[in-house]
Amino acid sequence: MGGETHTSASPNVLGSAPISKLLLQYSLPAIIASLATSLYNIVDSIFIGRGVGSMAITGLAITFPLMNLVVAFCVLVAVGGATVSSIFLGQRDPDKASRAVGNVTIFCLVHAAAIMTLSLAFLDPILYFFGATEETVPYAREFMFIIIMGTPVSYVFLGLNNLMRATGYPKKAMVSALLSVAVNIVVAPVLIFVLDWGIAGAACATIAGQSAAFVWVLRHFMSRKSYIHFTRRCWKVSWPLMRKVYAIGMSPFLMNCCACLVVVFINKALLDSAGADGNLAVGAYGIINRTTMFFVMIVFGITQGMQPILGYNYGAANWPRVKGTLMKGIWLATGISTFGWLVTELFPDTVSHMFTTDTRMVAIARDGFRIFFLFFPLVGAQIVIQNYFQSIGKPRLSIFLSLTRQLIFLVPLLLLLPPRMGVDGVWTAMCTSDFIAFGLALATVLVMNRRIGRNLNQYHPHQHA
Repeated sequence: MGGETHTSASPNVLGSAPISKLLLQYSLPAIIASLATSLYNIVDSIFIGRGVGSMAITGLAITFPLMNLVVAFCVLVAVGGATVSSIFLGQRDPDKASRAVGNVTIFCLVHAAAIMTLSLAFLDPILYFFGATEETVPYAREFMFIIIMGTPVSYVFLGLNNLMRATGYPKKAMVSALLSVAVNIVVAPVLIFVLDWGIAGAACATIAGQSAAFVWVLRHFMSRKSYIHFTRRCWKVSWPLMRKVYAIGMSPFLMNCCACLVVVFINKALLDSAGADGNLAVGAYGIINRTTMFFVMIVFGITQGMQPILGYNYGAANWPRVKGTLMKGIWLATGISTFGWLVTELFPDTVSHMFTTDTRMVAIARDGFRIFFLFFPLVGAQIVIQNYFQSIGKPRLSIFLSLTRQLIFLVPLLLLLPPRMGVDGVWTAMCTSDFIAFGLALATVLVMNRRIGRNLNQYHPHQHA
């Protein structure tokens, strides 16, 4: 794997090879890496649920919004940097792509220092705001303290891993993610069950895995054999470049911030609606959320594979290949989300029993699965369309679509339905939001693609896929 041939060493490949072949070449490693990460999250939750207890599962669920917020400040530069570097490669400018790598690394460390300082100073108030109770806050606090202390390592790893894939090394990016997961899965049961470190053991295992991957990606970019690597000039901060990075990265940043805010509303609605079973309902949502992310992460793997192909061909003004990549990505993502719907509709109890033996939590999760996943087959296409606009350097549209699904539609429904329908109102609000957001994303891409196609065809009117 270490000797992977760099795709962009022959720059015309992204603009000339069959789209299906490129999508497979780039998406498959990203999907495998995303699958591994999702499986780690699920296995980690199983270790915590069965090794520590049902309240620990709820404590872990309470950390989701803060985890989303922590990740948001990383993807702000990581995803923006990956997109910008792909566009630079499409424009045959590897020097600027190298400058993007250096600047992203610097700002990953700056963001990590800021998030550590702020979140550690106000950790307990933040967790209580996110829905922690006296029973669950000790677990949430213990887990998040360790995760936050490891942010400098995790930020640089995630930032450089995105850039590794975007600059033509999808297999090496996959290996780094697999390495992180493998170390994590090996270390976690030892720390949780053998050393009896509880939920702190799960957090330490996470940082151990990311540290191993951090060394892997750092070695890649320090090697002169890598097509894009660290140079003396790459460490000079370029504010015009970073403005582009931040503009494009603002979409996934806001998406994660919205996810953080929405989980707060969901946790509060569940605690209010479920009464004495409030903590169990939050834990049930934690199970549903982990399962949802398993399938969503596969879709994200597809969008990560699409990103360098879209960015390169958009930079080269090759509209037929941009459109062809989008359509293939939509069909693939819809297949994945439809499979997720089938699994959760047919086997909700089987999924829940993997995480907990608490029969009441399983019963709450059963209803949640069947309602929440009702329109899940549409979610894959919505995510691809949203990431498509991000990949071609149109962050405002991507931001708009991410806000509609996670905030503009969902929050009013969460305020309206649970007081009338109880816990089922929470699940209904989520699936209704997915349905409306898909319709808006479809209408947006149909309208905008006419304009984008006309503009690109002015440059290369005779190009064909």
